[in-house]
Amino acid sequence: MSEFLKVDKKFKKRFIAGAVCPKCKAQDSLLLFFDNGVERIECVDCGHTQSQTEAQVAKAGVKQNDVIGVFKPE
Repeated sequence: MSEFLKVDKKFKKRFIAGAVCPKCKAQDSLLLFFDNGVERIECVDCGHTQSQTEAQVAKAGVKQNDVIGVFKPE
């Protein structure tokens, strides 16, 4: 089993419906989770990862006029 497919119990991971991996272009394969205040996404098909801090998330939400709010799962 690949490292990125191993289940990590300390993070609550959620799939992002309709999201497309920027690397392999697979749809519905991205997981979203937070690690020490850093938002991360991970593709379960190819292992691609991206991250951004909460400050970057808040800043991105302010720039977009069409965003009503930023989803913050608990």
